[in-house]
Amino acid sequence: MTRSLPRGPVLLVALLMALSSLLLPASILAQEATPDAGASPIASPAAEEVSGAVDLDVLFIGAHPDDEASGLSTYGQWNEYDGINVGVITITRGEGGGNAVGTEEGPALGLIREREERTAVGYAGIEHIYNLDKVDFYYTVSAPLTEETWGYEDTLERVVRVVRATTPEIIITMNPAPTPGNHGHHQMAARFAVAAYDVAGDPTVFPEQIENEGLPAWAPAKIFTRPFFQNTPTGESCATEFVPTDPTEIVYGVWGGTVSEANGGQTWAAIERQGQREYASQGWASFPDISDNPDEIGCDYFLLIDSRSPFTIGNTEPTAILEGALFETTGGLAAGTVFDIETTQFGVVGDQPFEVNVSAITSGTDVSVSYELPAGWTSEVTSSSVENGTLEEVVSITPSVDAEPATRYQIIANLEVDGATGQNVEIVEVAPPVEGHLEPLPQVTQFREWVQDVNAPVLDSLIKPVVSIGVGESRDIDVTVTNNTSEPQDASVTIILQEGFTVENDTQGVALGPNETTTVTFTITNEDTSLPTANEGGVGGDYLLDIRTVGGGVATTEEAGLNLVPVVNVPGPGGGASATPAAVASPVAAGAPTVDGTISEGEYAAGPLDLSRVWEGEEPESAADASGEAWLAWDDQGIYVAVSVTDEAKGTVLPENDAKRHWRTDSVEIAIDPLGTAENTSATFKIGVFPETQEGGPAGSRDADAYQGPLAETAPGLELASSVSDPYDGYVIETFIPFDLLPAPVDPENMTMNIFIYDSDTDDLTGQTRLGWSVWGGVQGDPYRWGHVHLEGYTASGEGELEPPQMPLEAARSVDSPWSILQSAEDGVPLAGAPAVSEAEAVQVSDGPTVEGGTLTATVQAGDAGGQIHAFALDQDGNVLGDQVLTIGAGGTADINIEVGEADSVTFALSFLSEAGSVQAIADQVTP
Repeated sequence: MTRSLPRGPVLLVALLMALSSLLLPASILAQEATPDAGASPIASPAAEEVSGAVDLDVLFIGAHPDDEASGLSTYGQWNEYDGINVGVITITRGEGGGNAVGTEEGPALGLIREREERTAVGYAGIEHIYNLDKVDFYYTVSAPLTEETWGYEDTLERVVRVVRATTPEIIITMNPAPTPGNHGHHQMAARFAVAAYDVAGDPTVFPEQIENEGLPAWAPAKIFTRPFFQNTPTGESCATEFVPTDPTEIVYGVWGGTVSEANGGQTWAAIERQGQREYASQGWASFPDISDNPDEIGCDYFLLIDSRSPFTIGNTEPTAILEGALFETTGGLAAGTVFDIETTQFGVVGDQPFEVNVSAITSGTDVSVSYELPAGWTSEVTSSSVENGTLEEVVSITPSVDAEPATRYQIIANLEVDGATGQNVEIVEVAPPVEGHLEPLPQVTQFREWVQDVNAPVLDSLIKPVVSIGVGESRDIDVTVTNNTSEPQDASVTIILQEGFTVENDTQGVALGPNETTTVTFTITNEDTSLPTANEGGVGGDYLLDIRTVGGGVATTEEAGLNLVPVVNVPGPGGGASATPAAVASPVAAGAPTVDGTISEGEYAAGPLDLSRVWEGEEPESAADASGEAWLAWDDQGIYVAVSVTDEAKGTVLPENDAKRHWRTDSVEIAIDPLGTAENTSATFKIGVFPETQEGGPAGSRDADAYQGPLAETAPGLELASSVSDPYDGYVIETFIPFDLLPAPVDPENMTMNIFIYDSDTDDLTGQTRLGWSVWGGVQGDPYRWGHVHLEGYTASGEGELEPPQMPLEAARSVDSPWSILQSAEDGVPLAGAPAVSEAEAVQVSDGPTVEGGTLTATVQAGDAGGQIHAFALDQDGNVLGDQVLTIGAGGTADINIEVGEADSVTFALSFLSEAGSVQAIADQVTP
């Protein structure tokens, strides 16, 4: 990773410099005071004195409760056998998820999910969870929408505050890249983790946290992501047998089959599963048991993003991730040693030198660094200094002239301190003289801009470029061509396609000035209209689209993909059936369909559309198990959609007041992008429809679109009918969607649409199979991969201007969570990562709390700030007995009275939220 920020606990180091001639991080000082520090986690007492009662070793940063759940077996065994203190930042409380245990939604569901998370992670010994109060607005694959909704600076400030307050040595997070189906919230959680890792040690970033709040500038030692790999080995050797596809990646495995002595000899994988079942609201209570055969248990995998501490390449022990940061290296380097290597550029060119900056902060006297380079590469140290155990070195490295373009290489630095050793690695990529790339999707462009902003280009390795095209249609694609040299270059770009697709002028020449970038455009056509569409086409749903670029005597090929999406032409009222072979059409409708839950012959102008492709979940055993078809029509008022579903097992039938979160049981989702240009579903119309409710009729709601909520509220004028067979073998849904419900006037040539079937064969509010028309993993959030719907003869009624979305922004708050309040009062980390109130602003409990006659009473005295108080009384199991919300003015008092009944023990918890947004938490134990 290319960076310029210093490493280690920067503020502490600066203070120590003033006090000592030795430049040592706090963890090294702690080790000097702890003779057996190499065998146990290293505390940072100097940081603890500044930041509060908690000092974490590892911090996981995720978006929702349960995002950390797949790593509990690792965190639990670290805690049991190595004393590692793990904490969790959860940016939202997951109020946008489903609810399999009740009808609560919004903030009420968020508080349920918070308590589930606290219980679940407790199986792994995790006691500290920090919710940042950002809204879980719905499933989206869009990081840009997530960033806009959460607010980048405010969220990053909160994450950094928690990092500085808890001083973790290691951060673990999610996948920051817009890979297909990756939740936009997960992407942004990871990006905030990477950004916090980069800036939390810089005292000029959010300086008020340091100057006014007394927090240290704290730079964690390492950061990892949790990658998803397919077909990984199982058994105790899963850590040693796994080989990453990219040989430059450093991946660690921790086996879940390790036995917990403290839990009766269960494997940690089995304990993890117990924890996961606590997420009952998400339908996880029914997760199956883990195998008791150790050979069938796999590893948790962790991918190193960056390290500021030494480690040992090839170490596969369960604690290898912790090496150098919390334990000494296998070569004997002390925990807390700072060892950093950074390049001045990520993309390097053969036979052209680039610089690497190396720094080390140690407690030793004899300090040196050596380098391991790829074959044929050379190095020359251009400057080097060692003083008081601190090394600063610049080395010039020249790749070999025949270094393979578009290939990543490791540069390994070996640190030796008084005979003890450790390593660090930097990754570079050899760039060809000229390179060509398919113009990325908007969310990919935004990701790559962020990668440059945080100087983390190594993260840009997971995204295969794709573009969609309709059956029988043509489209333009743009290729960006860059000259990476300081000399003019003549280059050519060739498009290579699979049979069934053609391109006009498949090779184009381009002249480029020094370091110039330009764009060339190609027109691609799908000529074979019989090719399978959606995820049934090509390889994994991608048809070949390779971009071959030749320039400077070097040829490179970018592997890209075409996503072939289905197309339907829908004749208008009284029109004829389409003769276009690319489209699906049926005999002309005699008039507007009747929305009555019955599909009559000739009633619909287009169809049937095949809805039987699986995109997520279990493969149906047969068409009778789960399959479906759809038909379309339109008139000058709107679109008619009919869906016939074949299903042999009925899922849970919900009451009308719970007709939401349709993916939990049998339902149909209809999604429309009226302009065909939506980057995310906030610019679309989406409804989830249940064929029946406990009251008897169909019901539904809008979800994850421009205006969510019950249909009566968000879709006035929409018509809905259904019929459910008896005996049950499926159902029919019909609906009329007025054009004026769509977020923009329809573009009849470019509108996209999708129809999905959600199939549940159980009564526990969990779905098993998802089917649809144009499908890939996560496609419900990918409007660019929906099918193309052409309304023949339709004339748009407007200019195509998009209405702004109405986003659900109400989130559960930490000041309203008694469990968050209790934790904050104990560990000193401010609620929601917000600033803590100053001493002058703090409220005081001037009288009480006491419990008499079944009532808890207390008097609160305000300081220099007014705001809101939320007081709770809890029983010994953490259940809320009662609460009270009060407003208090600056200098004023407020009386609290909460009925607690005959509880044997009462815990008092109080939050204060000042008018300026600073927070405070108070807790006390009261015996009646």
